Amino acid sequence: MASLIVKYLTPPMPDVSGDYDGLEYRWKFLTFRPAYFKNEAFFLGAVLLYVVCYFIGKKTNERRAYKWFEAHLPLYKTQFSRPANSEGLVQDGNSDFFAFSTGRRAITSLHTTFTLRPRHDPFQLLYQFARGIIELDYNVYDKLELEFTFREKESAVPECVWAVVSKNEMKQIRNDRWDLTFTRTTDNPALPNSLAVMAEFADITTTLLKPYGPFSLTEILSQPDIQPYFRSLSLTDQPRVRPTTPLKPEERSKRLVLSLALPPNARASVTVPLVTAMFQLVDIIAGEGKLPGARGGLNAALRPETRTKLRKTREEVDKQIREEAGREKREEEEEEKASARKKARDERVSKLSAAEQQKVLDREKKRLLRKSQGKVKAR
Repeated sequence: MASLIVKYLTPPMPDVSGDYDGLEYRWKFLTFRPAYFKNEAFFLGAVLLYVVCYFIGKKTNERRAYKWFEAHLPLYKTQFSRPANSEGLVQDGNSDFFAFSTGRRAITSLHTTFTLRPRHDPFQLLYQFARGIIELDYNVYDKLELEFTFREKESAVPECVWAVVSKNEMKQIRNDRWDLTFTRTTDNPALPNSLAVMAEFADITTTLLKPYGPFSLTEILSQPDIQPYFRSLSLTDQPRVRPTTPLKPEERSKRLVLSLALPPNARASVTVPLVTAMFQLVDIIAGEGKLPGARGGLNAALRPETRTKLRKTREEVDKQIREEAGREKREEEEEEKASARKKARDERVSKLSAAEQQKVLDREKKRLLRKSQGKVKAR
């Protein structure tokens, strides 16, 4: 058997006969005949093509991320004492980039995150293309997200969930964002038909969409240059994924999240007005800045009954999560106890004689049979 395997794995001897009349290279005792290496040539060409695609895709992603960040860096510098890391954008792999900005009133930080297509990997691109043909609602694009985190003790920012979402993203965002399950979806006449509002209560929407002096969020979101790249804008105090246990106060954070499709390099600066408006919206929510009507922040503008309902909703959700966590813990403890009992019984039975072991097994079968018959009668 071993000899057959070795024979199968041994490559055939090269043909070095004198009848070869193709291209040939000779140097001293070495002879190279290219016609014998056709398969190897195709393999080497495929490897070189993959390497070329890798570096082209890698550089393309780098240019896209850096182009947008450089176009918005002057705005960041006017807003933050530390607009970015010392090295600027931080690269994590070949398709993920991020920047951390801090040093501004009302917020502790701004995380700018780029999640780009895997242009460096032709196989992943092929998979995305094939999946897009099969799943009509599968939409892949270069994603950009700006997450503003409010200060922990910012009482002007209420505990609420609110969002404006592109209707094309509605299905995906419902699947990805547990926090948006707190809301109800409605259309708003002040916004384009392509956008929908997701809010817990109507007065949150009224407060955030009304004009504050020269600032108007509805006008910004209605600009034709911005609409192709806008995906969602959300204000939330809840995590994206449903927690398994109620969050502690220090684990909670209030955030304003802007999600965009990354514009092409030639239009990298088209979203500067929108990002500028986000800083103004942060000040309105937190009651900072000099815009008229923003004093006291969003929390002060809400009706007392709305604030009460928001608090009760979170108390009920925490109660449900706590009950489910307790139920799962009890089930785990019962399983552990049952496992321990079974282990002790098996050890006890293993010490019995063969005849006694058979009697125990027979009694166990009869008990299980009676139990199953009882279930059938109960039905």
